[in-house]
Amino acid sequence: AVYPELEPDVAYEQLWEAVSHVCRLDSDDPGTAWLDRIAILKANADRLTERHFDALHLHGPGTDLTIGLFPSSGWKAGDQTTVDGVRHLPNLPTEEIFTTPDPERVDGYVSATMPLELAGSVISGIRIEIAGGRAVALDAAEGADALRSAASSDDGAARLGEIALVDGEGRIGPLETVFYDTLIDENAASHIALGNAYAHAVEDADKERINRSHVHIDFMIGSPELAVDGITTDGEVVPVLRDGSWQI
Repeated sequence: AVYPELEPDVAYEQLWEAVSHVCRLDSDDPGTAWLDRIAILKANADRLTERHFDALHLHGPGTDLTIGLFPSSGWKAGDQTTVDGVRHLPNLPTEEIFTTPDPERVDGYVSATMPLELAGSVISGIRIEIAGGRAVALDAAEGADALRSAASSDDGAARLGEIALVDGEGRIGPLETVFYDTLIDENAASHIALGNAYAHAVEDADKERINRSHVHIDFMIGSPELAVDGITTDGEVVPVLRDGSWQI
């Protein structure tokens, strides 16, 4: 339950108010509000793409993780365009920008900052160690067996398929509420995903090297204390996120 301390009718009303807020339905013009937010997200994504970072370094309490990127890794926002040219937002709410990492070049350790609902199990306190791109140790304060089972379901399930960054300007994170719905919760904080990658975030030259899996397990690792740096091919370290604010 999202609000277990409340009576069911009160909890339902509060949940509706929260969902309405994060979906910007309480704006004077929700459609325009989303167009404005997506424009900001796309501008941030474009700036990251233009930097062509070789890797990202994520560091903060319980996390010290380096994630390699492909030469063609492009950052995407939540909007898409159909083959008929119709622009739409397939998931609402959306506060992330994301890309596809190199599944062979991920090293370090990472800790989740929010619980994860996975196939009916609640997994909290996730801690993962990654070496050579593969998760070599997975643990959790609650639900560790469910996490290990999912991450061992096929060869690609223990490798990264996504890195997503979420700034502090969104509407979900400030609520400090766990909705137990990944498509909402993943937009509360920066996150990574074990499993299948998004082919549309890389160019054809790199598509054969992206991670493939039958699963895609998002878990949230972001917080105001998480810092993100971009690393260039020359080894220069460029601040990207600090205290939830963009530095580029």
